[in-house]
Amino acid sequence: MSTPFPTLFLSHGSPMHAVSPGPAGEAWKELGRTLPRPRALLMVSAHWETSVPMLTGNDRPETIHDFGGFPEALYKLRYPAPGAPSIAAEAVELLKQEGIAAGIDGCRGLDHGAWSPLLWMYPDADIPVLQLSVQTDLGPAHHLRVGRAIAPLAERGVLIVASGHTTHNLRDWMANRQRAEPLPYVKAFSDWLNDTLLAHATDALVEYRERAPEAARAHPTEEHFLPLFVALGAAGESATPEPLLRAYDGSALSMDSYLFRQQ
Repeated sequence: MSTPFPTLFLSHGSPMHAVSPGPAGEAWKELGRTLPRPRALLMVSAHWETSVPMLTGNDRPETIHDFGGFPEALYKLRYPAPGAPSIAAEAVELLKQEGIAAGIDGCRGLDHGAWSPLLWMYPDADIPVLQLSVQTDLGPAHHLRVGRAIAPLAERGVLIVASGHTTHNLRDWMANRQRAEPLPYVKAFSDWLNDTLLAHATDALVEYRERAPEAARAHPTEEHFLPLFVALGAAGESATPEPLLRAYDGSALSMDSYLFRQQ
């Protein structure tokens, strides 16, 4: 059996990272330089919410500009990677084997939660890409189970990249746009996450709403945190978390990102 690929959790930041990448872009570029070349990329994006897990089955996924009010340069960007319909079928079968209903969307393209980091990780857009949706109403335990179900893909040469955010309160971000340093609760939540990941305290992570400091303020809605649990589940219980980036985008968006490497 080949060595499984690691899994990733990336805080993807504002769409502006696609043109002004900053420290996150440097971390993404380093991943592309140092990781083995994968057979395909499975992107778990916070920006695709469905009632059951869905995979993109488009063999030529379009670049979706799922945002408004940004500079024109962003809307001209394209990430013309091929799709991976056969990997989508493998993923659906793995999910169904674990009793998780799933399906394939043959029309869906790649949203900025997927293509923004990939522009810097794999700028040639020559590795097949597919997306997996999140189910915001079903919570962390469901997404951990989804990750565990699709874990065999990491042994088949697929790099699973969960794209969300360590903290994601856009109201606080807008209200404090002139503030350079993080709000106290943002740092407290980020530190709690780092400590809890390094302690392999999966139960505490699943119950983060009750256990983490000001969790409801860090994540007024859960869609940007749930991809983490897919990456965690796919990596396996013994996986070692490695911080890739500890940083902030303004006052309320923690950019912390992690690699999970199987032992």
